[in-house]
Amino acid sequence: MGIEEFDVFVMGTGTAGKSVAKECVQEGLRVAIADNREFGGTCANRGCDPKKVLLGLTEIIDRAEKMKGKAITKMPEISWKDLMKFKKSFTEAVPAATEKDLKALGIKMYHQSPKFLDENTLSVEGKTVKAKNIVIATGNKPLELPIPGRDLPIISDDFLELEELPESMVFIGAGYIGMEFAHMAARCGVEVTLIDAESRPLGNFDEDMVKYLQKASEDIGIKFIFNARVKEVEKLRTNYRVKAAQNGKEISVKAKLVINAAGRVPAIDELDLKKGNIEFSKKGVVVNEHLQSPTNKSVYACGDVSASEGLPLTPLSSQEARIVAANILNKNRSKTVDFPPQPSVVFTLPNLASVGLNEKQAREKGYDFHVEQKNVPQWFNSKRINDDYYAFKTLVDKKTGLILGAHLVSAEASEMINMFVMAMCGRLSCETLKGMIFSYPSWAGDIKFMV
Repeated sequence: MGIEEFDVFVMGTGTAGKSVAKECVQEGLRVAIADNREFGGTCANRGCDPKKVLLGLTEIIDRAEKMKGKAITKMPEISWKDLMKFKKSFTEAVPAATEKDLKALGIKMYHQSPKFLDENTLSVEGKTVKAKNIVIATGNKPLELPIPGRDLPIISDDFLELEELPESMVFIGAGYIGMEFAHMAARCGVEVTLIDAESRPLGNFDEDMVKYLQKASEDIGIKFIFNARVKEVEKLRTNYRVKAAQNGKEISVKAKLVINAAGRVPAIDELDLKKGNIEFSKKGVVVNEHLQSPTNKSVYACGDVSASEGLPLTPLSSQEARIVAANILNKNRSKTVDFPPQPSVVFTLPNLASVGLNEKQAREKGYDFHVEQKNVPQWFNSKRINDDYYAFKTLVDKKTGLILGAHLVSAEASEMINMFVMAMCGRLSCETLKGMIFSYPSWAGDIKFMV
């Protein structure tokens, strides 16, 4: 059998990969796509979407708990098993539907991780293929723990498939994955402990806002162990034991289940990038302003796997995919990537949300700015749902009156942060915002009093 040749070969069928493939094939190019897992990518199958479905239940539990004695007389009964069935109604059809769409467009599909043989040649499913353009969109995967017993903890994928919840859980890592799933488990009655090597959770978020979230987490029974580096996981008769080093001493925690939430890394180790003359780092595939490999001009990378300035977020993957597709289709008028303000949300309860610069970053960039920071559980929107956690910090450029950054903790911070994104993208000054009329009483209306 001869070598098959394509105009574009895409690695990864998530948001970024399938977007590039579709745009290119619709312009008449011969396109192939490959994935070593079920088609559809992380977000739809085992990430953002199913996670948010599970969050729906915990939002009800949280709301009912806060309203006990103020209208709620009996807490609702929950069925985790029924919730998982509901979750599967969102995820089960994704792989087949994705393949059906790609097939209808005439895209050749492979079900294996390709490996580079040289700059334009790949090996996949035992076949050799060549491509004029190769797009790496393989995303991120859970970090493997470099410790004895590394195979014993489950990962986030497995958490989303649990048929029932255990009595107790230990999460290794207090980043956004650990915090989100810990909140879900704790509200469903699980005894939860988080262990992290750092001195606090969520190191990428504003420290003052994180303090509120940590206190809210402790209020629902979550225990934290900080400055503790996990050294080993052991299987006991009915429990697991997690051993860690903390301040020169060995500590241990037992639980029915251990979850590796230590972070995610670029999914590139199976690709043989060196054979393709492709530069890479711990952050992923190195790219230039065109999202193109500087060492192999035939290769592009987009989505979570690219070492660009974009955050590992689904909306950024879509944006990077458009840039890559445009540059493949019209190399003579190549587009450069320009990242707008990128919001990031931790879907705990309360939500933690952020966009733009923090104080340290603003100082490093030389801004003369004003900080507005308040804890406002007495504001109407929080008070009406009997919520003790509502706080914000905003950074405003004194010279222009433009918002440099916003950091929120509230029941609806994930939605409120989008108003700040619009204001920042539209370069709306604080004076302009204050002059607008918002619906009342609404969470979005509160942003006028935060700047």
